[in-house]
Amino acid sequence: MTFNEEAGGRGDTWPKILQYNYHKYGDRHKAMRQKHFGIWQSYSWQDYYLNVKYLALGLMALDFKAGDRLLIVGDNAPEWYFAELAAQAIHGISVGLYSDLTKVEIQCIAANSGAGFAIVEDQEQVDKLLEINKELPQLKKIIYWRYKGLSHYQEPALAGYRQVLELGREYEKKHPGLFEDKVASGNADDICALIYTSGTTCETPKGAMHSFKTLKYGSECYLRLDPLYETDNMVSYLPPAWITEQWLGLGCHLISGCITNFPEEVDTQQQDIREIGPTMLFYSSRLWERQSSRVQARIQASDFIKRFFYKLFIPVGYRLADIKFNKKKPGLHWRTLYALGDLLLFRAIRDSLGLGNARICYTAGSTLSPEVIRFYHALKVPLKSLYGSTEGGAMTGSSNDDIHPDTVGKLNPGAEVKNTGAGEIISRSPGTFLGYYNNPAATTEVLKDGWFYSGDSGYLTTDEHLVFIDRMKDIVQLTCGENLAPQNIESQLKFSPYIKDAWVFAGPDKEYTSAIIIIDHENVGPWADRRKVTYTTYGDLSQKPEVYELVDQEIARVNLNISECCRIKKFVNFHKEFDPDEAELTRNRKLRRAFLEERYSGLITAIYGNQDEVIITTQVKYHEGRTGTMKTNIKIKSAEGANQ
Repeated sequence: MTFNEEAGGRGDTWPKILQYNYHKYGDRHKAMRQKHFGIWQSYSWQDYYLNVKYLALGLMALDFKAGDRLLIVGDNAPEWYFAELAAQAIHGISVGLYSDLTKVEIQCIAANSGAGFAIVEDQEQVDKLLEINKELPQLKKIIYWRYKGLSHYQEPALAGYRQVLELGREYEKKHPGLFEDKVASGNADDICALIYTSGTTCETPKGAMHSFKTLKYGSECYLRLDPLYETDNMVSYLPPAWITEQWLGLGCHLISGCITNFPEEVDTQQQDIREIGPTMLFYSSRLWERQSSRVQARIQASDFIKRFFYKLFIPVGYRLADIKFNKKKPGLHWRTLYALGDLLLFRAIRDSLGLGNARICYTAGSTLSPEVIRFYHALKVPLKSLYGSTEGGAMTGSSNDDIHPDTVGKLNPGAEVKNTGAGEIISRSPGTFLGYYNNPAATTEVLKDGWFYSGDSGYLTTDEHLVFIDRMKDIVQLTCGENLAPQNIESQLKFSPYIKDAWVFAGPDKEYTSAIIIIDHENVGPWADRRKVTYTTYGDLSQKPEVYELVDQEIARVNLNISECCRIKKFVNFHKEFDPDEAELTRNRKLRRAFLEERYSGLITAIYGNQDEVIITTQVKYHEGRTGTMKTNIKIKSAEGANQ
């Protein structure tokens, strides 16, 4: 049986595929596992199906109708997926939101989508919605799945998850067979999800409309490349509000019948993943960068023996990775050396990261430098880049024997890419979105004759691999004539164990490149302690001369890999981390460059005005609600060796 025949036999909508798995596996096979209070709790496919069924019927009992939108707000949990499929099973539309959105951001999306119902995780999310409920007259019901702290709430708009399930069971008695009829009448072309773009603001909320067909295309592309089986484990860690998690965490899980695992919380994630030993792992580029920097920091802080083995064998790992990228076979000498390195070093590192069983590892979201990809392949972790977008769908992927570290993969079957005269990537595929909800003007700007105008700069190689350069609006032409693409340089900087984030830019006259560096306190702090560098706060540590010298060395490493014209010539160590709550980052942790340029225009002026330091005034909000200002002196340094 071919993949298409097998996938088609399961059904053409997510609820139909869930129903297929329920009949095939029942309570004999795990569908999900969630760690709660340190104990892994399992959900069979029967549990999954019945939760969706009775939640859907409970929603109908509360007057949820076909076409209604359901807000889902919370961290990754089985209930998140139950809610999405429950809405879709009765011909509704899911609207997933990031759990750290502010109440104002939730209000904007709720109003734009016209959502009449919400399912949220806990008291924190309930409080947000109750505060804005008066501004959302269409919002009829708020359902919560974690009960802690909510027992005394008396608002009529509230209902507990278990209460709604019970409503569903009672509703079925009066309407037997209704849920099954609803599932059967679903169609692949039905709009099933509004997925809001990561750059959404209250001024321009944009919800991309997707059907089962457009979402299923992405899932099937990746399962063709990297098949998953019912005994495989994947980790649900990235927010389901992000489209890539919809393809992988929801779609690939349903179609393959594999087991999805939910770590208990962010602080226990690494330990939980080690216990799971997942077959498949998908992180954003930021998380892969962070993990690689932690490995290097641990090695540098370890004893002499471990540092010796690392320095001895990591070049062997890089050599084997490069041989693989060039589609050659290593000789006996290199295979023997690597086997020894794997025994003494690499295997232990993989196990510590929970990657001991990893067969499929993906990164997406923003550029991951070739240096980082080479690092993971040196450890025998088969990491590869994907390229896609909320609007354009899943565009690229690569088989494990055709990975190019400097590309984002090969075009998926059915996907087409062209390059405009300005260098913009435009694409179309069966996964292209259907337009922005309630925003035809914005749709017309980016969707023309079926082609999605991505705003990304890039090109196809002769072997149909896609090279992503950067967002077109972020590329700067320097006065020397060369183009500065910030993302790649930022990713190289974040490969350092001492740099958590970086913002690379050119000043008003575009004469040279500068960088604002966010140091990694978890690694720089112990580094400073070992060298007896005293400090009080994060801001104080960032301005220490020794830390500036440390960062300067990391910038010098990156400068060697880029052209002289684009090298970083000035930098500052910032006194705080960038914060999505202050609109400095998107909710999936991408830089909001235009906002940063406006907010820190004084700092940019000082950097390009040849000043040695600048005073930054930051507004501070205290717990009791008071606001104040904090002034910080930030040093501006020249990067040594930028002109070498």
